[in-house]
Amino acid sequence: MTIHILRERATAEQVSEMLQALQTYIKLAVDIERHVVAGGGTMHADSETALLQDGSRQEDIWGADWDPLAQEVYFEALINIRPRQNNRTMIIQDPEIRQRVESLVRWMFAKNQ
Repeated sequence: MTIHILRERATAEQVSEMLQALQTYIKLAVDIERHVVAGGGTMHADSETALLQDGSRQEDIWGADWDPLAQEVYFEALINIRPRQNNRTMIIQDPEIRQRVESLVRWMFAKNQ
């Protein structure tokens, strides 16, 4: 299992390695303050742990998925359940946080960006 921490756009090789775990999509943890994305592995928590070890704060990390075929971002992850931040479900509730996550993920992964 390969977890990549991305500070700039993902290469085709990195995307291929991150897809090895689940084949059709990549589980991500996104630090919306540091503008860093970790991806790969079978659980969002794998990438979250990598970001925490890299210096991120847990309250800044949100879980998402990237579907490279559809070029879509999904906002559902167990790591998003955090009542103390008014997010009581697996889906990111705050539209501003969702937008920040989506912008960063698209910048890192989307074709022709």
